[in-house]
Amino acid sequence: MSSSLNVSLTDELRRYVNERASDDDIYATPSEYIRDLIRQDMEGHRVLRHVMNGLDDLKSGNFSDKTILEIGQEN
Repeated sequence: MSSSLNVSLTDELRRYVNERASDDDIYATPSEYIRDLIRQDMEGHRVLRHVMNGLDDLKSGNFSDKTILEIGQEN
């Protein structure tokens, strides 16, 4: 299901979005560009959460002397 979201942009930001969503770039529409930015942000946030969880594990002494490859081979 799709829904709409109206966003107000400054003229400078709108020009930039228009440049990115043109025949000269990989995005065909402004919506496509904005959706990709949101997906990239979601992925970055997911990675950050994993890093923060890892740091919490280290602080609480939950870590292994094994390498990532060794752990992966166990599964």
